[in-house]
Amino acid sequence: MSTIAIVGAGPGLGLAIARTFGAHGFTVALIARNSDKLEDLVTTLDGDGIEASGFVADITDAAALAQALAAAADRFGHIDVLEFSPVGSPTTTPLTSPATSARADLQREIDVQLYGAMAATAAVLPAMRAAGAGTLLFTTGAGSIDPVPMVGNVNAAAAALRNWVIGLHKELADEGIQAAHVGIDVSIDKSVIPGLPVAPAGDISPAYWNLHTSKRDLAEYVYSSESNAPQTFTSERFTQDGGSTTSNGKTLTGSASSSPDIWD
Repeated sequence: MSTIAIVGAGPGLGLAIARTFGAHGFTVALIARNSDKLEDLVTTLDGDGIEASGFVADITDAAALAQALAAAADRFGHIDVLEFSPVGSPTTTPLTSPATSARADLQREIDVQLYGAMAATAAVLPAMRAAGAGTLLFTTGAGSIDPVPMVGNVNAAAAALRNWVIGLHKELADEGIQAAHVGIDVSIDKSVIPGLPVAPAGDISPAYWNLHTSKRDLAEYVYSSESNAPQTFTSERFTQDGGSTTSNGKTLTGSASSSPDIWD
C-alpha cells in the first residue's frame, strides 16, 4: 500500500489532500506540532475509512521533523508522496509589507517554508532515490509569483521556496521522482485577503493527485478561481480551455505563490 506524508497537516487543505489520496487507497501520515489537532484529523479520516497516523514535530526543528518522517516510514513501510504545506494563523504569523519588513519578519518564514521544505525533502529523498520513484509536492500561495503587499514577508519566503522546488524538479527529472510547486491563488474555505476569491479545499486537492499520477512532467500548477473551468494540459503547464497560457491574467510559467491554505 502506498503512503502520503502531509507536513503541516490541518483541517483545511491538508485534510482534503489526505481524503483525495486516501480515496485512492493511500495510507496517510500526518505531521504537525499540535498533537490534539493530529488526533482530531486521524479520527476524522478513520471515520472516512482511511488509515492514518499522526506524528508530532515542529517544522523549524530539522531533527524532530526528520525523526517524525522516519517514524512514519517505519509505521507504514515507506513514504511514496511528500506534501509540504505548513501555514500559520493571523495570531502566529505576523504579516508585514515589503517596506515595513525587518529581517526577523522574513527569517521566521524562511525557516518554516524554505528550510522546512529542505529538511523534509532530505528526510525522504534518499529512499525515493533508492526506489527510483516518488513524488514531492510543495504548496504556497500565488504571491510567490505575483506578490500581495500586505503579506510581503510570507510572499518573499514563498518565492524562495518556489525557486528551489523548480530547480529540484529539473534536478530529479531523470530519476523517476516528481517535484512540483502548487501555487494557490484563492483563499481556502474562508476569506482571508480582501478581494481574493474563496474556494473549498476539496476543489483544490485533486490537482495534487494529478501531479502525482498523470502530470508528472509539470514543475508547477497554479490554482485560481478559474481552475474548475475546462482545462487543457500540456507538457509545460496547465492552461485554461482554448489553450490560453494565463489564469486570472497571470502567465503560468512553472510555479507560483502567495500563501496557500494560508490559515489552515
